[in-house]
Amino acid sequence: MNILVTGGAGFIGSHVCERLVQGGHAVWALDDLNDFYDPAIKRRNLDAILALGGPFTFVQGDLRDPSAVNALFAGVRFDQIIHLAARAGVRPSLEEPALYQRVNVEATVHVFEAARRHGVPKIVMASSSSVYGVNAKVPFSEDDPTVSVISPYAASKVAGEALGHVYHHVYGLDVVMLRLFTVYGPRQRPDLAIHKFARLLVAGKPIPVYGDGSAARDYTYVTDTVDGVLAASRKKFGFEIINLGESRTVSLTRLIELLEAALGRKAVVDRRPSQPGDVPLTFANIEKARRLLGYAPQVDIEQGIPRFVQWFLAQSV
Repeated sequence: MNILVTGGAGFIGSHVCERLVQGGHAVWALDDLNDFYDPAIKRRNLDAILALGGPFTFVQGDLRDPSAVNALFAGVRFDQIIHLAARAGVRPSLEEPALYQRVNVEATVHVFEAARRHGVPKIVMASSSSVYGVNAKVPFSEDDPTVSVISPYAASKVAGEALGHVYHHVYGLDVVMLRLFTVYGPRQRPDLAIHKFARLLVAGKPIPVYGDGSAARDYTYVTDTVDGVLAASRKKFGFEIINLGESRTVSLTRLIELLEAALGRKAVVDRRPSQPGDVPLTFANIEKARRLLGYAPQVDIEQGIPRFVQWFLAQSV
């Protein structure tokens, strides 16, 4: 198949592209290589995909520009889109809420419109566990209400899910929304907690911890997430929303302990007040993913952190 992966130079996107190329698909990665973090990191991700020697094409472009999007679709007949491109992160969205709406909502409309106009029948799109907001019911299930979001990032993802439903209902596109839960592993963005904490630990610098360390996340190793993304790409669903998590919570304090053990360093913790927009807990009910996708996470946090650290140290040499 001809598959377009938006955000294909990023953390999760590059892993998805690799798997697709290894599976014999022709893959196009569309990415604007913006400076949210060092674009050189994304270029290294692309080099790793190109080194596979398979049918892979990188296109630099901005999804906010409909003419650029249409030009790409006019030149290639895509069988499917895996839409991973987004401005990510709760805290940065508090500083630039309008940017997050332009990238995560307006640009998503351009992707759906291009699919509709050019006859692409299927879109798999990354949503986020942040749509659950401050949800008192745990674990989080796909039919839980999403009216208690507490960040512009989360609001943009709720809007993206709504758009997906509209384009299925009105235009007949097959749409799967995957709510991802705190993905980590090799190539993780440098601003995310595990990568940031590892860097500070190695440098002997304090680790900023917002709150008392009890905040817990459902950390999901990237290979498990990619398994779920590819499984969603292989079946027809109509319209579905599916959680992809590990279905286990790990506190911030426990996460730091695991990093200390893997790096052989003791952390200096800098306690700070809780941040607006941060939810106290994420916890995925993955029964739907198991049933519909055959999803079965393989890498728990005790295995995943040492694997991440191995990659991290290799990059630091």
